[in-house]
Amino acid sequence: MDLDAFSAAHRDQWDRLDRLASQRRLTGEQADELVVLYRACARHLSRVRTAAPDPQLVAELSTRVAGARARLTGSRETSLGSGLRFITHAMPAALYRIRWWTVGVMVAEIALAVVVGVWTLHHPAAMAALGSPSQLEEYANEAFEAYYSTYDAPDFAAQVWTNNARIAALCVASGITGILPVYILVQNAVVLGQAGAIMAHHGLFGHFLALISPHGLLELTCIFVAGAAGLRLFWTMLVPGPRSRGAALATEGRALITVAASLTGALALAGIIEAFITPAPIPWAVKIVVGALALALLWAYTLILGGRAVREGETGDLSEEEAGYTAPEAG
Repeated sequence: MDLDAFSAAHRDQWDRLDRLASQRRLTGEQADELVVLYRACARHLSRVRTAAPDPQLVAELSTRVAGARARLTGSRETSLGSGLRFITHAMPAALYRIRWWTVGVMVAEIALAVVVGVWTLHHPAAMAALGSPSQLEEYANEAFEAYYSTYDAPDFAAQVWTNNARIAALCVASGITGILPVYILVQNAVVLGQAGAIMAHHGLFGHFLALISPHGLLELTCIFVAGAAGLRLFWTMLVPGPRSRGAALATEGRALITVAASLTGALALAGIIEAFITPAPIPWAVKIVVGALALALLWAYTLILGGRAVREGETGDLSEEEAGYTAPEAG
C-alpha cells in the first residue's frame, strides 16, 4: 500500500470527521454524516493496520476514530462500560480460545527443560561449557539466590515486569514469522534446564524449585500463553480456514493483541511476587502457596470467565465498529 497516496485520497474525509466530532451541536444531517465518516475512518484504520502498519498513521487514525466514537456514544460509556467489558469478556475469551495451544506449549517447554537439565547434569563437557567449577559453585551457592534481593523491591518488580512483558509482547507480535516465538521458547527452556542442572549438581535442586516456584508458576505460564498466541497466529497464516488469509490474520491478530494486554496484568503480579515474596523471610511453603494461588487465579480467569464469554459469542476481537466494517466474503 502507498501510504502517501492513501492518506491524500482520504485526508478530506478525516478532516471533516474531526470537524464534526468537535462541534458542540449537530443537525440531523450532520449526525448522519458523522456516523458515515466514522465508519469509513474505522475501515481505513483496519486496512492500514493489516496491510501497512505505519505507527504514525495508525496512531493518527486511532485518535480520530476514538474521538468520533466518544462523540457518538459518550465518553463515560466508552471509558467505563467498554473498559469493564474488555476486562471481563474480551481478555478472558482471548485467553480461553488458545487454552489448548497454551497447554501444548507448556508440555513441550517443560519436557525440553527437563531433557536439557538431565543432559547437562550427566555430561561433564556440557556442564563445563557453562563455566569453571568455581564459577558454577558461586552461582549455585550465592548468585542464584542473591539475584532476588540485589535491587530494591519496587525497582526490581518494575524491572522484572518490563522485561517479561517485552518478551511476551515479542512472542505475540512476531508470531507471523513462526520462528521467533519458537526461538524464544526454546531459549527459555534451555536456560531453565541449565540453571536447574547447576543447582542439582551442587545438591541444591530443592532450593532451586523453592526459589523459582513462588513467581515462576505464574511467570512461566504467561510465557507459555504468549508463545501459544504467537504460534496460533502463524498457524492461522498457514491454515486460514474459510476466510481469506488477510481477513483471518486481521481477526486473529487483533484477538491475540488482547492476549498480550491480559498478560501485562498477570506479569505485573508475577513481578510483585518475585520482588516482594520470593526474597521475603517467610516459610517457603507460604511462598509457594502464594505462587500457586496466583496461577490458579489466572486459570480461573481463563477457564471460568473466558469459557462463559466465549459461550456468549465473545472472541477477544474488537467490535465491528472498532475494527472497521468489512464487506462480506463468499464461502
